[in-house]
Amino acid sequence: MPRVSFAPPSMCLTFLPVLGRLLPSLPPTVQDVDVPPLFREQFILSGYRPVGLSWRCYVLSLLQIHNETLNVWSHLLAAVCVLMRFTMFTILRGGGILGFRLQGPEGQGLSVDVSSLPLVLYVFSAVTYLSCSVAAHLLQSHSEQAHYSLFLLDYVGVAVYQYGCALALCLYSAEAAWTRSMLGQIFLPAAALLAWLSCTACCYAKLHFRRPYPLHKKLCQVVPMGVAYLLDISPVAHRLATCSWTNNSALPLHFLQVVLFLLSAFFFSCPIPERFSPGRYDIVGHSHQLFHIVLSFCTLAQQEALFRDFLWRRPALVRDFGEERLLLACASFPCLTLCCAMTALAMRRRARTQRTKEQR
Repeated sequence: MPRVSFAPPSMCLTFLPVLGRLLPSLPPTVQDVDVPPLFREQFILSGYRPVGLSWRCYVLSLLQIHNETLNVWSHLLAAVCVLMRFTMFTILRGGGILGFRLQGPEGQGLSVDVSSLPLVLYVFSAVTYLSCSVAAHLLQSHSEQAHYSLFLLDYVGVAVYQYGCALALCLYSAEAAWTRSMLGQIFLPAAALLAWLSCTACCYAKLHFRRPYPLHKKLCQVVPMGVAYLLDISPVAHRLATCSWTNNSALPLHFLQVVLFLLSAFFFSCPIPERFSPGRYDIVGHSHQLFHIVLSFCTLAQQEALFRDFLWRRPALVRDFGEERLLLACASFPCLTLCCAMTALAMRRRARTQRTKEQR
């Protein structure tokens, strides 16, 4: 596999000296044996960025071809698409931007549209997990400390997205029969607990196990996240099983996002296709890249389905749930985010202290 390094674009000879200073050439990518075991991926033999470069080099590696390029760009473009689609929706169909509306000349100015706040939190959670993933894959090669810190941040972003999905699906996509059921009554507290548990388990697995990772490291990550997903998707699963798809344009999109999520979970769990041809899929086509790409499409499909459910449920949402209950549900979102962030920070500090003692 050829080694590719970044070079400044030759737009105009006059600007080449300036561009040469602003965008210096980066070191070429290296083989797996040239980086510490922590930074190696199973069956990926080349395309690694050298460890210990400046932060600037890793930021500029956004424009370099290496084995993380597709991981970064797939989620970066997905985050841009989520924001652009949300902006178009709020302006054209949502009746207010970011949950706020302008009142008339005799009104009080800006007023909060409570029914749209869960949708805003969902979009925020989607952009958060995509952005955390971009930061982790783009910058993690800086150092061991940066690697651990950024991937713990990535797990916090995933937990935030899990709960953002649960909140939106519970309020916009659930049928009345499911909402009145026992599962519907305990859904949000259980979803928050499972999101926190999945974040904690992923952080523990990342800090506790060393390469080559054993199978139970992957199980420690997949099982809690799988249980959380089964709960979070239950409003949609009930609706898909009990409602007619012919008169509801959101249901095919919900079915699509379920299929895409299951496919992404497969690629996350199994190193396919690189297992069967190590080195061939280093730059393009390895399982984590496929996981990122499929999950990006899953997020976009889910967002589109929620937009349609939002328009369907918005007129009666405040009446059915009550304004105080909606505000309380939305207030649980930053609480969950803070709990996950504090847990990841505490586990990182404890792991660093433990490593320091071992080195002595």
